Amino acid sequence: MEITRNSLDTATGPSDWFTGAVYIDTVATPSEPSRLQAASVHFTSGARTAWHTHPYGQTIYVTEGVGLCQRRGGPIEVIRPGDRAYFEPGEDHWHGAAPNRFMTHLAMQEVDDQGSPVTWGDHVTDEEYSAAPAS
Repeated sequence: MEITRNSLDTATGPSDWFTGAVYIDTVATPSEPSRLQAASVHFTSGARTAWHTHPYGQTIYVTEGVGLCQRRGGPIEVIRPGDRAYFEPGEDHWHGAAPNRFMTHLAMQEVDDQGSPVTWGDHVTDEEYSAAPAS
């Protein structure tokens, strides 16, 4: 057994990866032989990820607030506390908070052989985001 005491500060989500104010708390980092990486990600109203993919897929689990998620070419889905969204390996997608609500989710994914959990793409445009259904 290993207990890791919380000594990491909350990180601000980089503007290359996110639109709006996003805060990230590390939950798990890969430790051989595990490839698991997890974070609690806090999105302010309207904040969202850029389009991105994961080499081994990603599961997000909403813990607070109301969020939105979308896979490329699919409808924008509203997600609420207790909802889980799984994105297939290589599936282009985004997720974030509803326009009028904050949202926190646990993001869980595995790193590849080079230690990378994600490949980032273009930002979700305001036009793409505004196509969301009422939350």
